[in-house]
Amino acid sequence: MISLQGKLLVSSPSLVDPNFRKTVVLVAHHDDDGAMGLVLSRPSDIAAADAVPLLEGLPGSADPVFVGGPVQPEAFMVLAEFDDVDEAAAPIMNDLGFMPADTEPDDLSIKRMRLFAGYSGWGAGQLEAELAEPSWIVVDAEPDDAFADDGDGLWGLVLARKGGEYALLARMPPDPSLN
Repeated sequence: MISLQGKLLVSSPSLVDPNFRKTVVLVAHHDDDGAMGLVLSRPSDIAAADAVPLLEGLPGSADPVFVGGPVQPEAFMVLAEFDDVDEAAAPIMNDLGFMPADTEPDDLSIKRMRLFAGYSGWGAGQLEAELAEPSWIVVDAEPDDAFADDGDGLWGLVLARKGGEYALLARMPPDPSLN
């Protein structure tokens, strides 16, 4: 098995699950036991500091809470870019990782952060089966993807960056039958 940790999963048009239609997921963990990721393209209407007042004053605290996926939507996770990724509870890629739950945020050297409600999860072999369908398109992640301002536009931006036939797919209208 090749780990996809630190990669993006971009939903293909054939993926009909409403939880993942036109989504971009950052894979935060992937091994033989399964995978866990965060949907980067589903902002809510609630500011991060309003949902978790402890985050007030951190870079990104005024940004919306993002819906990380359908698993445990009542649980909050903070994805952060660290000056020193060794401060992260679980590093993901480059300087990105999860903020430790047992640390005062002011004690960490965080460049920016994003709050997620819930996450996306796959059991052993489940993600590999979905990749074979193919429900997902794997794209190399860039650190800025996790903090994209336009959640709705991220799907097209990432596909266009992949190039080739994916750049054409990126311009697909929401309902091609209306074309």
